[in-house]
Amino acid sequence: MLRFNPLFRYFAFGLLFFSSCTLDKTPPVMVVTPYEFDLPDGFPIPDISTEKTLSQERIALGKMLFHDVRLSRDNTISCASCHLQESAFADHNPVSVGIEGRIGFRNSPTLVNVAYHPYFFKEGGNTSLEAQAFGPIEDHREMDFSTAGIILKLQDDLEIQEMSYTAFGRAFDNFVIVNALGSFQRTIISANSRYDDFFYKNNINALTNSEKRGLALFKSERTQCQKCHGGFDFSEYAIVNNGTYANYEDKGLARITQDSSDVGKFKVPTLRNIELTYPYMHNGGYPTLESVIERYNLGGFNHPNQSEFIKPLNLTETEKMDLIAFLKSLTDWDLINNPAFK
Repeated sequence: MLRFNPLFRYFAFGLLFFSSCTLDKTPPVMVVTPYEFDLPDGFPIPDISTEKTLSQERIALGKMLFHDVRLSRDNTISCASCHLQESAFADHNPVSVGIEGRIGFRNSPTLVNVAYHPYFFKEGGNTSLEAQAFGPIEDHREMDFSTAGIILKLQDDLEIQEMSYTAFGRAFDNFVIVNALGSFQRTIISANSRYDDFFYKNNINALTNSEKRGLALFKSERTQCQKCHGGFDFSEYAIVNNGTYANYEDKGLARITQDSSDVGKFKVPTLRNIELTYPYMHNGGYPTLESVIERYNLGGFNHPNQSEFIKPLNLTETEKMDLIAFLKSLTDWDLINNPAFK
């Protein structure tokens, strides 16, 4: 299989700086139409650096690229292929499926609220939303391509070229690709579930009695769910071993650190829209919320690196149902149907 040498990316970038698509007219000047987050009380404004300031123009280009199959080598999959809006920007395959039906490495994570994340990938191995975009683009199991290849492929697309100048004031290049994608993804905010109505808008009727019991159980010292799934996003993004396997084929954080004490450690995911982001865990090995709750109820597999917060819960069947009912109250149906992301 022909692969792009990483050095080619930088060679092509320098070449295309001078030789990319020549517009029939003077390139458009950059336009900055401010974008403002619509957030409920209790949700912080995402901390975005000045050079990554969001604009409507950058978001529009990012959305176009996010749905563009031309980002893959054979024009068959896009970012949206593994991050489906109807699945809360996750994927129901146990692990992602790339071009030619190639089986990926891990379950596709939800992109909801990534504007708040301090690091990316399941083991937290990348600290930049922009830099992580190279991963799926260049992985031979996913898009099997390169930003250099994308630039060449899209050099005659005048709409893309003009949008690049309008959004970033520069020709379409790898900087534009990853920053446009990052701009769009930062707008995927989930903050409008029935739980949010209950908690932030004081609508006491937004949750059923079962969901309220589940919420109380979730917050209790007995379950200690909030120790890992705290805060407005139901995750503080810690990297932990949650004891869901006795042996980890995927070593998690240890793949990077080569430290045995990091085996099986993965970033704690948000619980928002958890009803829609099945199957669960890094490898999609748990198909239902019921299977996840049952494993936690049993206290995990007692892996040597297992978090101290994972222990037998001895939940009754009613308590399990209440806890799952609460988790389903975190579904944001407005997000799922929002035309701004389609």
